[in-house]
Amino acid sequence: MASICRVLPVFLVVLAALATTSNSHGDGKLTLRCHPDQAATLLQLKKSFSFLRYPNPLESWQDGTDCCLWEGVGCSNSFGHVTALELSGCGFYSQGLDPAIFKLTSLQLLDLSMNSFGPYSLPASGFERLPLLTHLNLSNSGFQGQIPAGIGRLANLVSLDLSSHFGIDDYDTGIGDSTNSLWLQDPNFQILVANLSNLRELYLDGLDMFGIKGWCHVLAKSLPDLSVLSLSYCQLVSPICPSLSTLHSLTMVNLQDNFYMPDAPFPEFFMDFLNLSVLQLARTNLQGWFPRRTFQSKTLRVLDLSRNLDLSGHVLSLSNTSSLETMKLDGTRFSFGKPGSFTNFKSLQILSLDVNVSSVDTVEPQSSLGIHRSLQHLGLTQMDSKSDLGLILSWLGNLQNLRSLELSDWHFSLTYFSSVAKLKSLRRLSITGCTFTRSALSTFSNLVGLRSLEVSDCDFNGPIPSAIGNLTNLKSLNINRCNFLGPIPSSIGKLMNLRNLEVFGVYNNIGTFSCPFVPIPSSVGPMPFAVGNLSNLESLQINDFEFSGPIPYAVGLLKKLTSLRIRNSGLSGNIPNSISNLTRLIELDLSFNDLNGELPASVFTIPTLQRLDIRSSKISGSILDINVTSSHLVSVDLGRNNLMGNVPGSFFQLTSLSYLDIGWNNLTGAVDLSSFWRFRNLNHLDLSNNNLSVREMDGEGNTNSPSTYIPRVTSLGLASCNLTEFPVSLAHLNQVFYLDLSCNRISGEIPKWIWTTWNSSLTYLNLSHNMLNIMQLTSYVLPFNQLETLDLSSNELQGQIPMPSPPAVVLDYSNNSFSAVLPNFTLYLGDEFKISKNKISGHIPNSVSDSSISVLDLSFNNFTGWIPPCLIEDGYMRVLILRKNQFEGVLPNNIKDQCMLQTLDLNDNKIEGQLPMTLTKCLQLELLDVGNNDMVDTFPSWLGVLPELHVLVLRSNRFYGSMGGDLHSVDKYGEYFASLQIIDLASNYFSGSLSPKLFDRLTSMMAELNTTGEIVRARNGTDYQDTVAITYKSIYRSFVKILTTLTVIDLSNNSFEGNIPESLGRLVSLLALNMSGNAFTGDIPRELGRMSQLEALDLS
Repeated sequence: MASICRVLPVFLVVLAALATTSNSHGDGKLTLRCHPDQAATLLQLKKSFSFLRYPNPLESWQDGTDCCLWEGVGCSNSFGHVTALELSGCGFYSQGLDPAIFKLTSLQLLDLSMNSFGPYSLPASGFERLPLLTHLNLSNSGFQGQIPAGIGRLANLVSLDLSSHFGIDDYDTGIGDSTNSLWLQDPNFQILVANLSNLRELYLDGLDMFGIKGWCHVLAKSLPDLSVLSLSYCQLVSPICPSLSTLHSLTMVNLQDNFYMPDAPFPEFFMDFLNLSVLQLARTNLQGWFPRRTFQSKTLRVLDLSRNLDLSGHVLSLSNTSSLETMKLDGTRFSFGKPGSFTNFKSLQILSLDVNVSSVDTVEPQSSLGIHRSLQHLGLTQMDSKSDLGLILSWLGNLQNLRSLELSDWHFSLTYFSSVAKLKSLRRLSITGCTFTRSALSTFSNLVGLRSLEVSDCDFNGPIPSAIGNLTNLKSLNINRCNFLGPIPSSIGKLMNLRNLEVFGVYNNIGTFSCPFVPIPSSVGPMPFAVGNLSNLESLQINDFEFSGPIPYAVGLLKKLTSLRIRNSGLSGNIPNSISNLTRLIELDLSFNDLNGELPASVFTIPTLQRLDIRSSKISGSILDINVTSSHLVSVDLGRNNLMGNVPGSFFQLTSLSYLDIGWNNLTGAVDLSSFWRFRNLNHLDLSNNNLSVREMDGEGNTNSPSTYIPRVTSLGLASCNLTEFPVSLAHLNQVFYLDLSCNRISGEIPKWIWTTWNSSLTYLNLSHNMLNIMQLTSYVLPFNQLETLDLSSNELQGQIPMPSPPAVVLDYSNNSFSAVLPNFTLYLGDEFKISKNKISGHIPNSVSDSSISVLDLSFNNFTGWIPPCLIEDGYMRVLILRKNQFEGVLPNNIKDQCMLQTLDLNDNKIEGQLPMTLTKCLQLELLDVGNNDMVDTFPSWLGVLPELHVLVLRSNRFYGSMGGDLHSVDKYGEYFASLQIIDLASNYFSGSLSPKLFDRLTSMMAELNTTGEIVRARNGTDYQDTVAITYKSIYRSFVKILTTLTVIDLSNNSFEGNIPESLGRLVSLLALNMSGNAFTGDIPRELGRMSQLEALDLS
């Protein structure tokens, strides 16, 4: 709601600025022509715009006409200089802001809001050339990056708006705006506002101000006459301080949704501001009791204290604030239990409350809420399931002027919902987190005046009612995550006025490097052909469904469509050519589907298309070489498909591209990297994991020579591109966030500029799987400020391991020849640290307990000494791999209840003693490998209670005794080793007979329970893969990726005796069984013949 009070002041300024033009031409007698250079500048600016609206809103901008008469242009009376440029909401997009605008040095008002300049940054210089500017509005224009220093030099600014608005202000449509992604680093906040002492209105909503301290002190010192302060969604981390109390002119304060603020009481000084009209402090962690005093302002219209969960108060304490038009108290502990609590609020139009037992025990609906004919928007959240719905909703039918209703966390029956169905004036209905019957849902059809309907996160097991087709006035329909079953009804085609249709199914995020969604399990049938009837539709978004069948051809009939997104929805078949008829389409997203066939060439010729995303959708064939000179594509993502052939030459004509991803396909041929540098706005390029040979050529055909122009690339993926050296042009990139050069053939040294050029920006660096052997370093402490992942694994690097400071999240130095770590290396540990297969010796210092490490792999080195108990006992470690070292001693036995261990691999050390029984607290444990040690213990049958244990390796120790000694407890446990797929007990001292019960419970090795062939993945959000070494087909070998189909039992070289249990025959998915080197007698059971998947059997 950041824009609630700013429209009128800015509009009046625009009107005054443009009045000079209308006065000059209104009588038809005075002729005023603007300067030719001003007209030329405006025409140059117009060339940088591409328009989505018809007709073109700047049609009047014609060469040879008076630019002072042009739409949105205001001029001075005396000289004809352009003083105002008001292009808000013209519906154009542009590849950044053309610097030509800075030639209009007489500008006093500049408003480019509600257009699309993204995803580009503002020009670093130029604003300082507009010294007369008093009003600057660049809100919701898609700009990203650093705010330029020149804005802070505009000393005459009265109003500055760089905001992004995340709320929905239009109750009729429910359609929000585009957003900026701006931040402050250099200049910082203090420098930005230091010279803006004339500023009256400041809107920075959505600006990233995380980490900025003392922001309110800066405002109080630099902007003494501020009247409007709007800093919502700014990630502020310091509290609202009393220094703001000096800003007596404040009329509007919006600090909502700064949820990183510390807990603090309500800032009581706001109640002393005489002119305050808007106070929005939602979700700012206010706590305690709201003051029992009166606001001094007689004009307070908006009070929003919602979503401050620990803020208590009573509505009666606000009863003297009769001027209120908006009051939001939902998500607080405010109560309104006495009759007449709301009778003083005669002007109230918008009201949001929590409804629970404590607040409605004595409510009298007719005397409190029902009498307010002025109420237009009502939001009610039920916080207590014991509330009397009949009592609470009985007054709803009397609110005949209500236009917007939001209901959260309710449980409806048809009787209760009938009260809602009486609201004939209702235009917007939002229901979130509710449960209701199908008959209750069908009553929506009575609300024929609805313009916007949103039903989200509700529990509804049934189809979408066909009666929804009766809501023929709907402009926006959102049905999200409601567990609807069955097809989307064809009656949806009756909603001829619909402009926005959004239907989301249920999904589960599983990561970023594969399809990020798990489809809902049942099909909802084909996508309805009737959707083609929605002739006014502008946005169609359907995500996370499981359609059966193709994209209907009728989609091509939606001529007004600007956004088409059907993601992760099981669509099959070809992409219909009819999509090329969508001549207003800006965004096409068909990613994560099961499409097949080729990508239609006509998609690239849609004149307005900016963003194309068809990644991970199984499209195949070649990318056709077509004429794309009229294309306005800004973003193309075709990654993770089955495309083949060469990269077409037409791709290099898409000079507007800022994002191109064609990685993970089967593309072939040679590619000149410098050809992509023609894209002057390119910031993301990914060619990884094809069969391409990437080289960098200059204009004369010389390899690896820097091109004359280097783009603003910030993300570059060149993995598996057959590179033999670092591209020279990379050294000239100013700000890189992501760089992947892994799996190439780059040899020699890592250049110095890798470590120094991007130390303030780089977050991901992957140089793994090359032939690098030297690092040009000035220090082994790498000064990366933002680094999250550093991967130097699988090279030939030597010497001491360099480590970034501050610590990165993931560090991987595996498979090199490093011989030492920093003496205090634990100071630089992040979440993951992997140095396996190097030549490092020494002890693990106890200071490792001070780190936040959760994945530690030191395998195949020469570490010695005891394992620090904290690594196992503290419970925070998820993956601990110490295989093939010289560790000794016993394992700690005081494992905490919150144990998060998933992998514990101590194979091939000198560990002694017993397995700690407190391992049973590690309920997420998937792999336990203590093979090849000196442990002395009995069979740990108590491990059978671990529900996720896939791999158990005890081989080559001194385990002894019978495996059946504790099997009386199997019945007590219920499930026993239920997930186990690999058990290796070879070369121990086990004896006695094998109980049939042992194999009766190994359900993961039985039929139809283990046939998917998937990789066993840790559920910890990392891409780490477990490794196990076992004897398979008489060969001792390692498996780096453990498939669910890899099922092995190895009991060889023990002293087992007696008969081989017949129950072994139930393990029909077993691949390898080795019982050799024992003393079994009797016949080989016939039941073993049922083991149809068996590839290796050794009973010798």
